[in-house]
Amino acid sequence: MIKVGVIGTGAMGQNHVRIYSEMNDVELAGISDVDQKRVEAMATQFKTKAFTDYKKMLAEGLDAVSVVVPTKLHKQVVLDALEAGVHVLVEKPIADTTENADLMIAAANKAGKILMVGHIERFNPAVIKLKEIIDSGILGKIVSISTKRVGPYNPRIRDVGVILDIGVHDIDVISYLYGKKINSVYAIAGADIHSFEDHASIILRMDHNFAGVVETNWLTPHKIRQLTAIGVKGVAYLDYINQTVQLHDNEWIRKAKVEHSEPLKNELTYFIECAKKGTKPSPCGEDGKHALEVAMAAIKSYQEERLIEVGQ
Repeated sequence: MIKVGVIGTGAMGQNHVRIYSEMNDVELAGISDVDQKRVEAMATQFKTKAFTDYKKMLAEGLDAVSVVVPTKLHKQVVLDALEAGVHVLVEKPIADTTENADLMIAAANKAGKILMVGHIERFNPAVIKLKEIIDSGILGKIVSISTKRVGPYNPRIRDVGVILDIGVHDIDVISYLYGKKINSVYAIAGADIHSFEDHASIILRMDHNFAGVVETNWLTPHKIRQLTAIGVKGVAYLDYINQTVQLHDNEWIRKAKVEHSEPLKNELTYFIECAKKGTKPSPCGEDGKHALEVAMAAIKSYQEERLIEVGQ
């Protein structure tokens, strides 16, 4: 049995708690949140211990922990967990700055513990299927991947803009599907209903002539989560929400067979397997840092109205 805890029991953290509580090979040893009333109610519901101080929970001899707190708190909580000798899954984005991401990665390496970043869309069955299709060569060389991730604004998101909150999902997925790092970014964005940017159009370049386009906003009244991958032999259309992949070429329109499942459950199951075996996860800390670097470059690009080279 793996002893697991969850730090942060807000909207996303509650789902981590629920899924861990359903796993046969996991003991949900504790949950922590600064909101005492909420964490105690959840602890009663899921038959575990409640903590308002996560350090006291870490002292309980945990094997692994999910860190689901606001982004600006990621660094300190993750460093404390790693120092306690615990494997860590931290929600995306990995940190609020690339410098803090570096500190977290270095601490994980020093402790010999896993640092996994919760880029949940990698565990969406439709993305898993599309990755298989792209790698098989059915679509030929992929030259462009574009995404649309739009919908209404969630008032609980106050510390970051739309690029770091949801655009980072597609930045990571595009890099993952290509199997390439993103070299440069150009973005147009603005803030109309939020203190940070609430709409953005981002162009990504990998190597010389591989393109990615991310359209994201908090202005559309209905949620859309879609991706299009264009290859020299055909096109794939993916729907994240419905978990579907459809292929079009000169001869056929085909629907790929996708076994539907909950992405977060897939992600946490994978994290626990990595923790058991001590194997490096994907996405790892370095993957999370790259997605953050690209997102930060996109923010810099729209603020300075110019192309930004990633990592410079």
